[in-house]
Amino acid sequence: MAARPVSRMLQRVLRSSVRSCSSGAPVTQHRPGEPSQTAVEELSRRRQFLREHAAPFSAFLTDSFGRQHSYLRISLTEKCNLRCQYCMPEEGVPLTPKADLLTTEEILTLARLFVKEGVDKIRLTGGEPLIRPDVVDIVAQLHRLEGLRTIGITTNGINLARLLPQLQKAGLSAINISLDTLVPAKFEFIVRRKGFHKVMEGIHKAIELGYSPVKVNCVVMRGLNEDELLDFVALTEGLPLDVRFIEYMPFDGNKWNFKKMVSYKEMLDTLRQQWPELEKLPEEESSTAKAFKVPGFRGQVSFITSMSEHFCGTCNRLRITADGNLKVCLFGNSEVSLRDHLRAGASEEELLQIIGAAVGRKKRQHAELLLMLQDSPPAIPSISSQDPFRVQGIGHRVSFSNQMATLWKGCRGPRTSLLAQRWLGSGPPQRHCSSRLDSDTNPKCLSAVSRAPATPSGPPPTSDQLTHVDAEGRAAMVDVGGKPDTERVAVASAVVLLGPVAFKLVQKNQLKKGDALVVAQLAGVQAAKQTSQLIPLCHHVALSHVEVQLELDSTRHAVGIQASCRARGPTGVEMEALTAAAVAALTLYDMCKAVSRDIVLGEIKLISKTGGQRGDFHRT
Repeated sequence: MAARPVSRMLQRVLRSSVRSCSSGAPVTQHRPGEPSQTAVEELSRRRQFLREHAAPFSAFLTDSFGRQHSYLRISLTEKCNLRCQYCMPEEGVPLTPKADLLTTEEILTLARLFVKEGVDKIRLTGGEPLIRPDVVDIVAQLHRLEGLRTIGITTNGINLARLLPQLQKAGLSAINISLDTLVPAKFEFIVRRKGFHKVMEGIHKAIELGYSPVKVNCVVMRGLNEDELLDFVALTEGLPLDVRFIEYMPFDGNKWNFKKMVSYKEMLDTLRQQWPELEKLPEEESSTAKAFKVPGFRGQVSFITSMSEHFCGTCNRLRITADGNLKVCLFGNSEVSLRDHLRAGASEEELLQIIGAAVGRKKRQHAELLLMLQDSPPAIPSISSQDPFRVQGIGHRVSFSNQMATLWKGCRGPRTSLLAQRWLGSGPPQRHCSSRLDSDTNPKCLSAVSRAPATPSGPPPTSDQLTHVDAEGRAAMVDVGGKPDTERVAVASAVVLLGPVAFKLVQKNQLKKGDALVVAQLAGVQAAKQTSQLIPLCHHVALSHVEVQLELDSTRHAVGIQASCRARGPTGVEMEALTAAAVAALTLYDMCKAVSRDIVLGEIKLISKTGGQRGDFHRT
């Protein structure tokens, strides 16, 4: 699990000599045959020099509450090569015409102005900043600015391994990598694209090149990845990572729902159940993160509490969008176009007046967000239980630390196919959903879906009255308060008739949208856990197990779906099983509709249910 010592890695890529940067701070550049020094030591010396020669802070970047804005985030592009579900719709977002975006020279002009006034940290963002062709040159130009101590970048990691050596040479000093899951199939479901192994290669490359800590940003969403908190923390045992758990935040188009938000305190409680010795680390005055560390671990974990415990009082951040608008608050709607003034020939003094006026209008806190939270009821507790995400073929809880050790040892480019096999399982050319990670199971995702007629098993005490209406015929939820808790299990099935063209593409996993079977499988699991929000009169059930299985039927050009749900409680789980099967079928349609609209969804039915007062039911 432990990575090789950073100094040993750097010996192969760094050699030493001495030069001077534009600020006069000593900077090392390595030469063969001389002792090597880490990039971290170089950065530390440069920071010390700049601290000793710091100029008075600019009044233009100080707001009416005395907050000094020394941190600037610059968006290099609106484009992104992923489509994360919490960030943007699958089809993307309307893009600003290229002529209206900041040019490289305009970016550097504004950066130079802000640094001159006291900004000492710049972070490059997007979209995805690493898809901008001249990103390395931009970093190199920023590195020459006197007074700039830190150049960081926030990236999804897809292009990181390829570009990082050049970026480091250009002067990149800090990296944040977005990664919301450690399960490859779930990664593809969340971002709607492939690329899990590329992100892992990027993290590995950052560690190899001496970045410490490497920050990993994880947006935590209830019902999706909150069951992976402990797995992420386990990574910090042997790796110099700062895993940063971010509360799910509202942005335009992400359909934010308070029920999806997992609060900082809830996450912290989960971690402390596993590691009671978890200790809090000191915080910098303007830090947005609450940092913790498991004693003896190399890395640490942090929480970005934008929603539950805002950090507006110490905010020192400003943002410039890709089209040149200055935003003084991430959650505010107020923007001022620096691009327009720049192109109209505004002088440096005029630009500073415009910037100073915008900073002066910055509010004490993001009021719109707080109002949103005040109007929302408290978040529901997690429904994760002993086996929160046990989908066949995605059993990431099985010997997780061993899997991750294998992953980190083998995530170089030439090992890509082996990496995929290790995580997703390997099998014959015949496509099926995916195999279990353990080896004692049948390689098919499920046994054949039964299509026999139904016969009840045991006593058939069915009612001749509808239970979800009151005496006056109005809809009403059944009161289950007096029912005993029993073990409830239900199995449901569905069939999707794809037709020969779509079937062949699914069989060979050649759909442009990605792996249809895996996405449908995950969608079914998600749907089961959200049934009470989809079906109005269903009770919320704390499911202890959900399994969605898919099998290709070449004789019918169809996919058979079987979903099973288990819980202990006073009410059954047949609706959860039926919802899982139906949504998995709908997802298959969505994945394949671009190829053929002649797709038929059918045979959605209950196969069996056990554990209720009305007796068991089985189709035989």
